[in-house]
Parts: sequence; C-alpha cells; structure tokens
Amino acid sequence: MRLKDKVAVVTGGGSGIGEGICLELAKQGAKVAVTDINKEGAERVANAIKENDGIASAYKLDVTDMKNIKEVGSLIKKEFGLVDIWVNSAGISIITPFLEHTEEIWDLTMDINLKGQFLCCKEAIIQMLENGGGSIINMSSQSGKVGTNNYQAYCASKFGVIGLTQSLSKEFAKKGIKVNSICPGVVNTPMWEKQAADYGKKRNLKEDEVMDYFREKIPAHRIGTVEDIAKLVVFLSTSDSDYITGQALNVNGGDYMA
Repeated sequence: MRLKDKVAVVTGGGSGIGEGICLELAKQGAKVAVTDINKEGAERVANAIKENDGIASAYKLDVTDMKNIKEVGSLIKKEFGLVDIWVNSAGISIITPFLEHTEEIWDLTMDINLKGQFLCCKEAIIQMLENGGGSIINMSSQSGKVGTNNYQAYCASKFGVIGLTQSLSKEFAKKGIKVNSICPGVVNTPMWEKQAADYGKKRNLKEDEVMDYFREKIPAHRIGTVEDIAKLVVFLSTSDSDYITGQALNVNGGDYMA
C-alpha cells in the first residue's frame, strides 16, 4: 500500500490505459477520482475498485472545459481532500494521410491531447500548492519523441505534452511538485483495436497482421500492457521518485531509445 490515503485523479479513467492506472493506484491504497467524458465508463471502473475494497468515485469530466474541470476539482477536494497525484491520461488518436487530415481532426486532437492537459494541470497545481506538493503525470507517447506519417495532429500534440511537462517542472520543482510524462509505445487497448485497420493501410498490412508486425519489430517481442504503464505511474507517485521531474520516460520494450 505505497500510496495509502493519497488522493489521485485520473482523466480518461473509464477505459484503456487510464482504467489500468486507476486500478493500480487503488491497489496501492490511493483514493481514486475516476474521471472521464464517458460517465458510465468511469462508474464501471470506480465500482470495480470498490468491489475490491478500494476507495473511488466517478466524475464526468470534459478536459477541454476549464469551468467543468474546476467544478470537478472542487467536488474531489470536498469528498477526498486536496489532490496529491494527477494523471492526465485522456486522449484520442486518429490516423489519416496528411491531405485527408482535416482542420477538425487537428483542432479536436489538440483540444483533448494538449489543451486538455494544460487546463487540468492548472487545477492540479492550484491544489498541490495548497497541499505542499504532489506529482503530475502527463501521458505523452513514443510518437511525442519521433514523428511518424499519418499521425500529424497526434504527434504534434504529444510533442507538445513533453514541452508542457518540462516547462511546468522547471517552474514548480521548488514547490515540491514533480511533473513528468510517460511515453508509451504500442499498448494493447481498445484504442489500438479501433485503429488497427487504419494503421494497416499505411503499412500495407491486413488488420489482423498489425499486432504481429509490432511484436516482430519491438526488441522485447511483445505488445505493451496497461500494467506496464500503471506500475510506472505508481513509482512516479511515490517518494521513491522525488528527484525525478521534467522527464519523458519511455515504456516501449526497447522500440525507441531517446
């Protein structure tokens, strides 16, 4: 129970990587605010935590709406206390060739993946300054370190997350607030299941060949799991990582090493 009684907020907690993070934080004793634009998904995850004797509540959260973020932040503070850990996991990924990559796709991706993290960091830092410190973990991506075709808005947003992380870490380290980002490679989630066909098109692969392609390409010869990410989140949330801030940490089985 490395995080007993710590208050943790996870955006995008109703599915995928965010769900795995919520479950692992709860297992380590944290009181988890499961937030998601999909309230039903958030409630499902919160109920799963409570069924295992953990502490959690679900909140509907639109990360692009500062008013909603502040309202939810206030509710969390009232129910659990000041935030110790904030994980920005909400995000979208749309694969299209550049000339089909519309302005609408660009704006939506930037709003959720980058602006959403910027806005949530504001609420997190306000509470952490009052609390005397804390840990913010921003979800970037391997595609936030090395660009890839057909991922224009996604790559730009995830590169931006690393810049945001570095800037905030410089400003708030002296206040006891750690700000780090995690850069997953391919992780077995519903998001990847939905976009496997689109990825296959750009590699001339059939949909059911995509994951085998990745397994062969990744030095560890396996696809990442949500647990791989969640365990790193726990480490970054504990005092064991107190001298680590401003970092963009790869979790990709050795696929990319910079």
